[in-house]
Amino acid sequence: MGTATGRAVLLTAVLGSGMAMLDSTVVNVALPHIGRDLDADLAALQWTVNAYMLTLAGLILLGGSLGDRYGRRRVFVVGVVWFALASLLCGIAPNAGVLIAARALQGVGGALLTPGSLALIQAVFRPDDRAAAVGAWSGLGGVASAVGPFVGGYLVDGPGWRWVFLINLPLAAVCVVVAQRHVPETRDPAAHGRFDVLGAALAALALGGVTYALIAAPDQGASPWVIGPAVAGVLLGVAFVYVEGRRDDPMLPLEIFAVRQFSAINLVTVFVYAAFSGFFFLSVLQLQVVVGWSALAAGTALLPTTVLMLLLSARSGRVAQRVGPRIPLTLGPVLCAVGLLLMTRVGAGAVYWRDVLPPLVVLGLGMVVLVAPLTSTVLASVDVSRAGLASGINNAAARAAGLIAVAALPLAAGMESDVYRDPAAFSATFDKAMLMCAGALLVGAVLAWATVRAPRRRVCHPECEYHCGVSSPPLDPGDA
Repeated sequence: MGTATGRAVLLTAVLGSGMAMLDSTVVNVALPHIGRDLDADLAALQWTVNAYMLTLAGLILLGGSLGDRYGRRRVFVVGVVWFALASLLCGIAPNAGVLIAARALQGVGGALLTPGSLALIQAVFRPDDRAAAVGAWSGLGGVASAVGPFVGGYLVDGPGWRWVFLINLPLAAVCVVVAQRHVPETRDPAAHGRFDVLGAALAALALGGVTYALIAAPDQGASPWVIGPAVAGVLLGVAFVYVEGRRDDPMLPLEIFAVRQFSAINLVTVFVYAAFSGFFFLSVLQLQVVVGWSALAAGTALLPTTVLMLLLSARSGRVAQRVGPRIPLTLGPVLCAVGLLLMTRVGAGAVYWRDVLPPLVVLGLGMVVLVAPLTSTVLASVDVSRAGLASGINNAAARAAGLIAVAALPLAAGMESDVYRDPAAFSATFDKAMLMCAGALLVGAVLAWATVRAPRRRVCHPECEYHCGVSSPPLDPGDA
C-alpha cells in the first residue's frame, strides 16, 4: 500500500470503476434535459438507460474471462479507451438514435473495464495488504457514488447534459497513462483461449428482444413489431439455456444453480434490484417534472441513500455475520418497500425535509441492511474456487433485472410516450409504479424468509463490507 506501484494500481482502479459507476447513476439526472434538447419521447429515454445496461449485462461475464486470459491490465485499458470514445460519441450525439447507439457502445467498454478494476487489486497486491487496498478502493468508490448525482446535476444545469459524458475523457486519459506506466500486467495461467462468444451474443439478443417489445408496447400495442421481438427474445433465451447446457466451457455453467442457496439469493436479487432500478429511473423524473426542481436539486436530493450506504455498510456486514443472512435479507426489502410507499407522497409543492427526505432515509437504511449480506451470502454459497463466477452471475442478474424493470415499469404503470411532459399525468403513473416496486421488494422479502439459510461453507467478507453501491451488487473476482 505504501509503494508507488500500489498507489498507481489503486488510482487506476478507482478512476476506471468510478467512470462506469458515475455513468450508471448520473445519466438518470440528465434525462429530462436530454428529452427536451433532442425532442425524445419516454421510449427514447428508456433506451438511453437500457442500451447501456443491455450490453453491460450481456457481456460482463465475458469481459472478466478476457482479462484472465489476455491480461487484466490490457483488457482494462482497452475497456477504458473504448468507454471514453463511446462517451465522446454520446457527448456530440445530434439525435436520440445516435445517443442510444453510443450508450450501447459504452456498455461494451463497461463490460471490459468493470471486472478488471477490482481484479487488478486482487492480483497485484500481496495478501497482507489486499484487504486494506480493497477497503480504500471501495471507500473511494463510495465517495464517487455519493458525489456523482451532485456533480451530474451541476453539469446538467451548468454547461449542459453533454458534459455528463464528456467529463469521462480527461478521467480516461489519466487512467490509461497511469495504468500503462505503473500497473504491472497479470493473467491467470490456467485460463485458456476458448470464450463463450455465442452464449454472450444469445444472452444480449434475448434481453434486447424482450426489452424492445416492452418499450414499444405502449405506442404500438399488440402489433407484429411488438409480438415479433418478444417471441424472438424468448426463443433466443431458450437457445441460450440450451447452448450453455451443452458447452464444455460455458459463460454461465447451469449446474451452479443446483446449489439451492445460490439460486435463492439470485432470485431475491432479481426482485430487489428490479425495484431499485425502477425507482432510480423514475424518481429523478418525478422530482424535476412534477416537483419542479433543477437537475442539481434532484440529484442532490438522492444523496441520503448513498451516504447511508457509505457510512453503515461495514457495520451491517458485521451484524449479518453474527445473526445470519435470513433476517437482514427479509427486513431489508421490507424497509425499502416502506420507503418507496412513502415516495407516493412526493408531488407538486413537495418540501424536501418533510416529503422527500424521510422516504429516502428509510430506503437507504433498508439497502444498508440488505446489500452487504446479500453479496456475502452469494459468495459463501459456492465453493471458494467459484466465488468470482458466483459474483459475476449475481451482478449480471441484478443488471438484467434492472434492464427489464426500466422497460416494463412504464408500460405496467400506464405511462404514454409523452407522459413526462405532463406533470399531472406523470405523477399519477409514478405513484402506481412505486406501488409495483414496493410489491417486488415484498416478494423478495418473502422469498428470502422462505429460502435463505445460514451458509454452511464459510464466512465470507466481500469487498462491499466497506461500501455497497446502489445500482448493482459489487463484482468480486474471487481469488485472482
